[in-house]
Amino acid sequence: MTETLVLVEPDHDLEDHDRGLVFDLSTLDRRQVLKGLGFAGLNAGLFTIIGCGPGGASGGASAGATAAGTPATGASCAVIPEETAGPFPGDGSNGPNVLADSGVVRKDIRSSFGSSTTVATGVPLTINLTIQDPGSDCAPLAGAAVYVWHCDQGGNYSLYSQAAANENYLRGVQAADDNGLVTFQSIFPACYSGRWPHIHFEVYPSLEMATDENNKIATSQVALPKETCDLVYATSGYEQSVSNLQQVSLDRDMVFSDGVTQQLGTVTGTVEQGLAVGLTVPVGA
Repeated sequence: MTETLVLVEPDHDLEDHDRGLVFDLSTLDRRQVLKGLGFAGLNAGLFTIIGCGPGGASGGASAGATAAGTPATGASCAVIPEETAGPFPGDGSNGPNVLADSGVVRKDIRSSFGSSTTVATGVPLTINLTIQDPGSDCAPLAGAAVYVWHCDQGGNYSLYSQAAANENYLRGVQAADDNGLVTFQSIFPACYSGRWPHIHFEVYPSLEMATDENNKIATSQVALPKETCDLVYATSGYEQSVSNLQQVSLDRDMVFSDGVTQQLGTVTGTVEQGLAVGLTVPVGA
């Protein structure tokens, strides 16, 4: 599907301040990195996304969530629909390539890295992704890499939007551990005009192969539940998201209108004590 956004696209060239992802790899445990090289066949993968945020707002979704969240499980390993990466991927396919930047392999993606250290504000959100292989009874895919990105509290995409053109926050890459788990600490994204609230991701066979977007084996998006969005957007800083959300729906969204059965996260917990959004996502090559 074609994704059309209303964000301003300024000159997004960033100052050259690092030596790239290849340099990052030299600082990582080699056993973890080389796990991904045995990603035989690349037929499919499955991962679970769980987000949680600590308190600071009123309202709740449901009881029982922990701060780290609990992986959701699915009845089958049906492959998630492929979706557009959108006009602001930052993977080199449309302008800047954050995948080539030293520092992109990280757990906490709230701050920019390199020439800027600006920290994105918003309700904290932890994203845990457990990558599994449906071709092997959904066994973990240790060493597979995931690139995650989304807009900030104001609906801006780092590297592209005028308000965040000199930032690279809310973008990061992680390699799965022996349990297939990757973790990102982030913030809850805004609802900007024309799109349902969502998180973008790309899956790669390994960290080494995550330096080039041509190596990705899946691109999709996670839809965030309306009930949770309503609770988060009632907090300070998300005022514009309230009116934007009133003008969109999953049925009319340009990405999710053909169905969100496999892409709509399930949320537990409360905004005060921590939210957990879980989604099982089979990924085909």
